[in-house]
Amino acid sequence: MKAAKGSIAKLLDQPAEDIRFYLFWGPDEGQSRAQASRLLQALGADRFIVISSAVKTDPAALADEAGAMALFGGRRLIWIEPAGDEIKDGIAALLAGPATESPVVAIASASSRPKELIKLAEGSPLAVSFASYAPEGVEAERMVIDIGRRVGLNIERPVASRIAAACGNDQAVVAQELEKMSLYLDASTSRPKSLDHEAVDAVGAHLGDSDVLHLADLAMSGEVEAVAEALGGIGASAQAIPILRALQRRLLMIAPARAKVEQGERPDAVMASLGKALFWKDKGPFGAMLQRWSAADIAHLAERSGKAERALLFDDAPEQAALGEELLAVARAARRR
Repeated sequence: MKAAKGSIAKLLDQPAEDIRFYLFWGPDEGQSRAQASRLLQALGADRFIVISSAVKTDPAALADEAGAMALFGGRRLIWIEPAGDEIKDGIAALLAGPATESPVVAIASASSRPKELIKLAEGSPLAVSFASYAPEGVEAERMVIDIGRRVGLNIERPVASRIAAACGNDQAVVAQELEKMSLYLDASTSRPKSLDHEAVDAVGAHLGDSDVLHLADLAMSGEVEAVAEALGGIGASAQAIPILRALQRRLLMIAPARAKVEQGERPDAVMASLGKALFWKDKGPFGAMLQRWSAADIAHLAERSGKAERALLFDDAPEQAALGEELLAVARAARRR
């Protein structure tokens, strides 16, 4: 089934026993991952990671794994990330088979639209498909307030707006920050506490005084020295993932524009067609990036940044070092162009 924005919360917080496949896709990959984590928490399950190439090689093995009892008891959520149409045969077998012990969740990368998986999930009563788009404005505030409520925090709209902006409206990063603030205030759903600006100042959702979200543009423009200087000024407490996602959002914006250029449209006409989606201050850097990066290079860079983000989420690599390595590599590649 196709889940609407208004119904997805209930589907995740009160998961039905007969749903055996959840597909999260769309341009806001962070939100997709946050929705999967919300399901994991609601199930009280352990994450059991399966790589997509293994499903592609042996499609029947996924249904077998989902039907097997956990070795040490307890619930499992089979987690496939990144997922694309290469796992469609495995998902088809899962949906056509007998009842399962463990549901399966698949998270598509922000740069892909797995049409076959979407068709399978939306066409089956045993599956849920949800498209994630970055919230803005009032919707972003509501997202922060809702996540806060789940960790025992009562958040007024001005504070919610500040947190959303500081986290780039990224649901996964918001959840991470609010969990820290909940611990700081000793809050819980049974003992809710109010979150004010003073607590935010003490704990956190900030990225320093420098405008680090523009690091993505600096890197893609080949400004190696500027990137290195900015990295040196953000401090060890900086969140690497919001910066990588700023890079991914820029890539999602420039990819279709570059495709139009390669089809013969003039760069200035393509930029004009973006209208208010392109802030006037960004037009100069965006135009330079549009000329500098090919569609193939943009696709490669999107895949690379996604891998870097997943490495930070699932490994214990130092965030600032991994971020610096990635952004400097992008900047050097841009300079060569």
